[in-house]
Amino acid sequence: MMRRLAEARPGLRWRAGQVATGMVYRRAFGSIGAGTVIVRPHKLQGVERIHLGTGCSVFEGAWLVSEPGGGALRIGDRTYLGHDVHLHALDPVTVGSDCVIADGVFVGSSDHDREDRHQVHGTGPITIGDRVFLGQRCVVLGGVTIGDGATVGAHAVVTKDVPPGQTVVGIPARPVGH
Repeated sequence: MMRRLAEARPGLRWRAGQVATGMVYRRAFGSIGAGTVIVRPHKLQGVERIHLGTGCSVFEGAWLVSEPGGGALRIGDRTYLGHDVHLHALDPVTVGSDCVIADGVFVGSSDHDREDRHQVHGTGPITIGDRVFLGQRCVVLGGVTIGDGATVGAHAVVTKDVPPGQTVVGIPARPVGH
């Protein structure tokens, strides 16, 4: 019996996520749009400053964090957050509509102090436009804007703005085409 529960089919986990989203998360978050489902998150913090649009999918292992005293974390409509996605807002983080954020992506607007590693500070707001694809395990650092329709390749580290429609890859991320 326990093995069956542990190895629950994705459909069962999705249904459990629908129930949890409707009964618990919707009451706690800043806002959650209709049809949005959060499935077995790893960590939720500062949920009163987190806003999810309609029809979003947030899969297992997600970290959605808005630090105390920090900026809001806003996610547009129909955006997909894959497994183990980590969105961390000290300065505001905004993700547009119709985005795909693949498994293991980290988006963070904070850094640890160089003198006292227990202290954190903001690194600038992050804005991710509409219809953006963030490839598996890429990193988006603070102070960056990624334009509408851009693509970030797997494992890339985005340290500078990405124009609309641009494709970037590598460490640090650099353009390879439209």
